[in-house]
Amino acid sequence: MRMTKGTMTWVWTLGLALLLAACGRDEQAGAVHGKVADAADAGPAFTVLATSDLRDAQPLEDMVRKATGVNLKFRFGGTMESTEAVLTGQAKADAAWFANAKYLLSDAQGQSRVKLQEKIMLSPIAVGVSESAAKTLGWADPAVAAKVGWKQVTQAARDGKLNYALSNPATSNQGFMALMGVVAAAGQKSEALTAADVDRGAVADFLKGYKLPGDNSTYLSEQFVIQQGVKVNAFINYEGWLLGLNQSGKLREKLVLIYPNEGVATADYPFMLLDEARRADYLKVAEYLKGEEAQLWLARQTLRRPIKPEFAAKVENILPREGMRVELPFSPDRGLADGLIAAYLNEFRRPIASTFVLDTSGSMEGHGRRQQLVEAIQYIAGADASLTGRIARLTDRERLWLQPFANAPYGLRGFEVPPAVANARGVQGVELQADSQAKQKVLADVRNFADGLQMTGGTALYDAVYDALTHMLREKQKNPGYQYSVVAFTDGEANQGRSLAEFQRAYAQLPEDVRGIPVFMVLFGEANEADLQALVQTTGGKVFDARKASLYSVFKDIRAYQ
Repeated sequence: MRMTKGTMTWVWTLGLALLLAACGRDEQAGAVHGKVADAADAGPAFTVLATSDLRDAQPLEDMVRKATGVNLKFRFGGTMESTEAVLTGQAKADAAWFANAKYLLSDAQGQSRVKLQEKIMLSPIAVGVSESAAKTLGWADPAVAAKVGWKQVTQAARDGKLNYALSNPATSNQGFMALMGVVAAAGQKSEALTAADVDRGAVADFLKGYKLPGDNSTYLSEQFVIQQGVKVNAFINYEGWLLGLNQSGKLREKLVLIYPNEGVATADYPFMLLDEARRADYLKVAEYLKGEEAQLWLARQTLRRPIKPEFAAKVENILPREGMRVELPFSPDRGLADGLIAAYLNEFRRPIASTFVLDTSGSMEGHGRRQQLVEAIQYIAGADASLTGRIARLTDRERLWLQPFANAPYGLRGFEVPPAVANARGVQGVELQADSQAKQKVLADVRNFADGLQMTGGTALYDAVYDALTHMLREKQKNPGYQYSVVAFTDGEANQGRSLAEFQRAYAQLPEDVRGIPVFMVLFGEANEADLQALVQTTGGKVFDARKASLYSVFKDIRAYQ
């Protein structure tokens, strides 16, 4: 059930982007082992940096303290930022808990940061297919489902019979591993596969079914519940998350779990010591997490599998026996990972079309807000060669409109990034491509536009968002092959134009197609968070809080949802 040694050599190229874990349900637990330490009596906090999808494990804070006396405290963060913090020594935590440690430990720098690690639980990737779709595809019978592989999944996506939700393959572990499963199955030589062997046609066919992108399981789950049977009929994710959805009662119909028979990638959730001075506390916590009480709680409450067979046997009634298949091996070719991610972003996925709604009211002049906004726009049009930089920047074939607003929307400006000449090459192989001169010019034009922004006047936020949505709707009707969204930035409450209630009434009158255009709101300054949350509940999308993080870092997160 372990990844091969060859896997470890290429994964560093993905390290800042591929670490998402499955989610589940929360339930508090009482004292165990008869040893109780109240919070007031506990010692200094033992801080654990965990990715946000492990929030369902937060009740372990009290469980660990009562069982061991260690004052466990989780601090949750985004995948890329958390991983980068560990690699650079800026984690400010005693331990870390991610979906896996292959990325950190594949590099000498990462190895030096992680002092110890203990695998805590397991969750394989699966394809959750709505029951009606599984029947249509002939996969409802368990005996048939056991024979379904990535090739059959790819064919169903190509033929329009499987439309799925999936975390962004460029930023998430499960998304990338699903893509690599397709590549390995098509190549039929997974361990020796190179960048030159990638079957571009198979990747393109698989991605034809990719209808609901996102950066984490929580967001995708919320959207899947809304759009199941309308836009999507499948969800590719870790088993624990899919089983949790089946138990939630929120789905229109339950999911049939398909475990591709060529093999699966499995998250093993290592608990990692970062601060050698806290080794004794780490060992106490790790021992507890691997013990029966915690293992069975995690299995029953989060539907992740116990690491020890003797505990797994006690919960086999709630975890499908067919889930733990052979671990899918991957190639040691570093160029394969780099090339596949670049090709996904610039060639294979549906191209992005978005309007950025930019608050240029007078309040944006103060507190460095104009500078933050300008730098953030320049960042996505920059030349950052790091993995996170490549993910965040504008990609080939992308269409972008910048819509400033103050007392009213004004000065809409459009940009279109040209496709790479390399698109014309054959059906085999992927490789990194340098930016063409034409692309460099478009990126420079975006940066220059940002430089010219002037801040004055009031805040007609809802008028600007409405205009952007109607603009995107017209573009969608003319060019349906793009993936449309609106991204709005504001530092204050709307004080000009429509109110939120007036916006909601006007939005309700728009054609049904507008429902497929999410609005992502970026909150900073004194903007009204409750109103922005109400807006995205109306339009779909998500609110990003830039009050505690730089707008630059928030942009990284937003790009993963597009």
